[in-house]
Amino acid sequence: MIDGIWWLVILFTIIAVLWLLAKARGAKAGEKHSQKMSTKANKPINDSLQKTSALLKQYFPNYRVNRKANHLLLSKQDKKIAMITIDKKIEVGQRRLGDVPVINYHRVPSRAQLTAHLQDAE
Repeated sequence: MIDGIWWLVILFTIIAVLWLLAKARGAKAGEKHSQKMSTKANKPINDSLQKTSALLKQYFPNYRVNRKANHLLLSKQDKKIAMITIDKKIEVGQRRLGDVPVINYHRVPSRAQLTAHLQDAE
C-alpha cells in the first residue's frame, strides 16, 4: 500500500506539471494577443471616412469636421450643418435627424457631390 506521504508527492507533482503546462500555454496565447494588438495599433486609418474628412478639410476649410466612429459631423460657427455617413447597407441620399440632414454615401464622394449636398444642407 502507498503511504500518505507518497500520495502528497504524487498530488504535488501533478499540480506542478499542470501549472507548468498552463503557464507555457498562457505565454503563447499572450504573445499572439500582443502581436494582434500591436498590428492594429500601428495600422494607419485609411478608410472612406478618413478620405472624406481630408477632402472636406482641403476644399471646404470654413467647415469644422469632427470624426466620430461611424460618421463625420460638419459644423460651421458652432452650428451643426450636416452629418455624413458612408454605409453600403443604407441607400444613398439624405434624411433628417432632428434639424440636421444626414447624408449617406456608399463610397468616398466627389467634390461636386459634396458641394451640391452641402449647399442643400445650409
